[in-house]
Formats: sequence, structure tokens, C-alpha cells
Amino acid sequence: MTRQIKIAAIQPALALADVDNNLTRLEALIRDAHREHQPEVIAVPEAASAPNVHHPAMRTVARRERGEPYRLLTGLARELGVVIGGGYLSERDGDVYGHYILADPDGTVNSHDKDIPTMWEQNYYTGGHDDGVFDSPTLGSVGLVSGWEWARYRTAARLRGRVQCVVGGMCWPTTPHNWFGPLGWWGNRDHRLQKELARKLPGQVARLVGAPVVHASHVGPITMHMPGLPKVPYRTSMLGETQITERDGTILARLREEDGEGHVAATIELAEPQPLDPIEDTFWIPDMTLTIRTTFDLANIHGKANYQVRKILGQHITR
Repeated sequence: MTRQIKIAAIQPALALADVDNNLTRLEALIRDAHREHQPEVIAVPEAASAPNVHHPAMRTVARRERGEPYRLLTGLARELGVVIGGGYLSERDGDVYGHYILADPDGTVNSHDKDIPTMWEQNYYTGGHDDGVFDSPTLGSVGLVSGWEWARYRTAARLRGRVQCVVGGMCWPTTPHNWFGPLGWWGNRDHRLQKELARKLPGQVARLVGAPVVHASHVGPITMHMPGLPKVPYRTSMLGETQITERDGTILARLREEDGEGHVAATIELAEPQPLDPIEDTFWIPDMTLTIRTTFDLANIHGKANYQVRKILGQHITR
């Protein structure tokens, strides 16, 4: 059996480590999307309490698994009578995870921990082990995907043919692109390439998994620290590309980086999954740039070691 459902996706512009104000902003956007679109589902990005970037202030971002971000998302789901999906850094039993929840209005809450923290994110949280496949009273079989899980074939493989819808979010800061000279040329070139990769990715996942995709993403400028050079500012921006796509990759609704903060909505069809493209025997779905591949490997090694040291010192316990 097939049925149609209306979904909204939010593209927020949030501030570094400003959890309380970011949650207030997120609530306003969710309420506004509900008023304008009257959807049955609203999705916000991963790390919706504060963008995942490289900065010492990120050590103040994690909250208890059922802390303020959880209470906001689940409370709005019950109050508004909609399904709400969103992510945040959550602490559980002394570890921090990139947590994404899907809250139904009847109180059902499904959750997924991102499998591999991306690059410098390794400094602030560790990976989870669940497969991200759940049964929602509203959506049926659903797959939750967070961050650059979207970009890996192994994610598509674990969801392929098993879910009627894929819901999740992205936090994709690009390269610095306001420098001058050769570095400016490199940054601008890589930024353009990454924008194109981000534009294609939701549709690629939809075709690999065989189900519609709801992909909410961060947008806007942000300044973090250069990995390995803590005194050097890294001025960059989030790529946006919030999209709702059909199972064949057709974009039904989209917000680009240039569109800034906002929300879109579209009606998708929930049906038996029908994968269209093959799973390839390689790591990345997009043809990632050399900058991304190199930074991914080096920052993962450095960040993972730093995280373990801080765990021994008990520095991941949150309020």
C-alpha cells in the first residue's frame, strides 16, 4: 500500500556553541514551518543545538540525552501533533554521541547515534553502533541519517530496501573561501566543488536506498579554529542544500546556501522501497575533493586520541 504525507524541512543559521539561544531560534522556526505548511513531519539538521565545528567552546555543547534539546523536540511534537526529527550532541554514561531523534506526537521516540564523527568532530564525541532503522507510528519504516553518514555507501547499504523514508540532517562547513592569493583561489575552488557535491547527495541517497529523502541542513557563516593551528581563525560557511526528494532523486523542495535560513515543504509518497542505483565497493558516494579526503583521515586520528584523553579525565560529563 502507498500513501502520501506532507513533510517540512528547516534550514537554520545557528551560532557557535550558543545552545540556549539556538534552541530558542529553532523553536521559532519549527512553529513558523508548522503554521505555514501544516505538515505531518518537520525535520531539522543534525547538531541542531549548535553547529559541529572545531573550537574549544564545543566542549560546552553536549547535553544529557534527555536534556533540553530532547525536551524541546519531543514537547513540540506532542503540542503541534507532528513528527519532529532533529539532532544534538548528547551525553550518556560518560560518552558523548551525535544523537538524532525522531519524535512522534503519541510519545514514541526513536533515536540514532551517528556512526563516525566527521574530522574534528572526533574531538567532541564518539561513534554509535545502531543501524538507524525504526518503525514510526506515522511514517512506517524509517531510516535516520546524520551528517556525513549521508555521504558513505555503507549507510545506503544498511538502509537499502528496508525503509519507506529517510530522514536526517547535515552540518557541512566548507573550506575557508575569503583568503587572498593562491590560498584564496584554492578555497574558492574547493567551495564550488563542495557545493555541487552537496547539491547532488540527497538525490543520490534516495536512488541508492529506494525511498524518499528529507535532508535538513545548516546554513550561514561561522568562524572556527583551524585544526592543528588553534590560534588561526577558520572563517567559513555552512553549505545549506536542505532538500526533500522523491525515491528517484527528483528534488521536490530545496533551499540553497544562497537562500539562507528558512523552511520548505513537499508531499512525498510512502511505499515499498525500490532501489534504483547499485551500491559500489568504495567508501564515499560523492567524488570527494582531495582536501576533504586528506583532512578526514588526519583530523579523525588526532580527534579520536584527544577524545579518549578527555574521557579518562572525566571531561565529557555534562550538566
